[in-house]
Amino acid sequence: MRMVWLIAVAAAVILIWLFLLFPEKPTGQQREPFEGRAFAHRGLYERDQSVPENSLPAFRRAVEAGYGAELDVQLTKDHQIVVFHDNDLKRACGQEGEICDFTYDELQAFPLFQTEERIPLFSEVLDIFSGSQPLIVELKHCRNQKELCEATRDMLKGYRGPACIESFDPSIVRYFRKYDSGRLRGQLSQPYSDYCGVMPGWLGWLLSRTLFNAMARPHFIAYKLDSKPLSVRICESLGAMKVCWTARDAEKHDKLMRENDAVIFERYCPPVRRT
Repeated sequence: MRMVWLIAVAAAVILIWLFLLFPEKPTGQQREPFEGRAFAHRGLYERDQSVPENSLPAFRRAVEAGYGAELDVQLTKDHQIVVFHDNDLKRACGQEGEICDFTYDELQAFPLFQTEERIPLFSEVLDIFSGSQPLIVELKHCRNQKELCEATRDMLKGYRGPACIESFDPSIVRYFRKYDSGRLRGQLSQPYSDYCGVMPGWLGWLLSRTLFNAMARPHFIAYKLDSKPLSVRICESLGAMKVCWTARDAEKHDKLMRENDAVIFERYCPPVRRT
């Protein structure tokens, strides 16, 4: 009898684990624009930032080369969606504070990496792509999170071109599951060690193993270029698309493209599509 109970408990644990992990399998139509593609990380920027990351010239170069792009969106103090990666302005602009502390006009006083470029509006980037190449749009965790989700959803609904969303925050991915369910959505994740010191250990452990999938039911897992825990590999085997970031070695690109559905790259120029 004890053995029966142990087997029942083990089976229940496995079923709960699978329930937490299960993705939503994307349709062929959802997959097609993104599958087998290379995506320029924050645009096709230069290593020395002479053409800055997440700048209009970087996105123009990506379009001209035929690449899709991965980019990051945040909201300004006056509710404008801008394209910018970091949590604060220090690295890119040499300025204290966060994007949400400034209006869009105020942000235009801060050069990107000491160039003549400024932080662009998301609408300007969409105009550059004009549906020609696919976009992976990362929504950053922020104070005005719900408003960012709503504004991004509304802007993408008016955009005629392939664009999916992703986020490290499962609640953002869940928002798009609920309010824009036809759009391809992805859960960003990374090894547990990368979460240490940033958040409570238990939360980092759960996020590193995509155990919030029950909230978001992502179509793809975008995992940092590293060894994946068993739970992530099982999620992929259950139908989630495989996306890796950020590839920086041209010699390994072909292998990564064979192992993944899409590769986010920087600092080299690979073939646009899987060969």
